[in-house]
Amino acid sequence: MLKRRTLTLNPSKARAAYHRACALAALHADSSLSVRLARYNEAMDRARALEAQEVRHA
Repeated sequence: MLKRRTLTLNPSKARAAYHRACALAALHADSSLSVRLARYNEAMDRARALEAQEVRHA
């Protein structure tokens, strides 16, 4: 089976969207609340950093 890659013009935007999805998934994980919150915050920090980097380059 072939994997299809999505062509994106802005890879940092795609990575930010990926980290936002990971953050939401972390909230629904089967872990303690403190672990879920820590994972969510880490993923959102990465997404925000990527978006800030994108704004600076634009």
